[in-house]
Amino acid sequence: MFLALIVVSCTPEMDQDPVPEAHLPGPAEEEDENEDPTEGEEELGNAPEIVKYLALGDSYTIGESVPDSGDWPNQLTAALETLLPESQIEPARIIATTGWTTANLNAGMDAQQIDTNSFDLVSLLIGVNNQYQGLSLEAYEVEFEALLQRAVDLAGGQTNRVFVVSIPDYGYTPFGQPNQASISSELALFNASCSTLTANAGIAHYNITPISQQWPQSENWVAPDGLHPSGAQYSAWVNSFADAVEMQLRN
Repeated sequence: MFLALIVVSCTPEMDQDPVPEAHLPGPAEEEDENEDPTEGEEELGNAPEIVKYLALGDSYTIGESVPDSGDWPNQLTAALETLLPESQIEPARIIATTGWTTANLNAGMDAQQIDTNSFDLVSLLIGVNNQYQGLSLEAYEVEFEALLQRAVDLAGGQTNRVFVVSIPDYGYTPFGQPNQASISSELALFNASCSTLTANAGIAHYNITPISQQWPQSENWVAPDGLHPSGAQYSAWVNSFADAVEMQLRN
């Protein structure tokens, strides 16, 4: 049996912020005539006129058990259309299949001869099936590093145009609940390695694992199959990193 990709992390505590102290307005400060009014403002670059996006992964990337419009790569594309109105965002090209491991993804990319193409943005989310199938962390690390380099090559050698999404924690689903502790513990090791290897490569890493762990507190968080994220959860993923991806495209 194959498993799809999900995020890992503990459900965040919802602490209530203290009420801030009130501050009365003081006298207006005199402006420095020599002060540059734009000083301190971040200067945004121009995103590509046409944005070609490639999403690499497994069942989490294809959005198993949700409509195509509900998977996170397509939701990200929709978000970027709003954030980058000056650019034409092409539909996401997705290379992913339910049950794929890092080795399967590498072979799938070969089968599609993807290396003859180039993209403005490349994402990678892979590893849950390595854990589910009992494959070694050491093998995952070797294969994941190779996939990172391949993703950078597909982005024209620009590491700032590649990003990695952490593995969701399927322990926080009806399917995984009976073995939640062991699943979460093992996935934490894979995610720690994923984060370290990604940082070492100078690539952006977006940790959506805590979001995946919000079941069962969050309603409609799991797809009807009881295992994969729902469109609502994927939307929360995208909301957490869409602005950062916009900045990647502008840099």
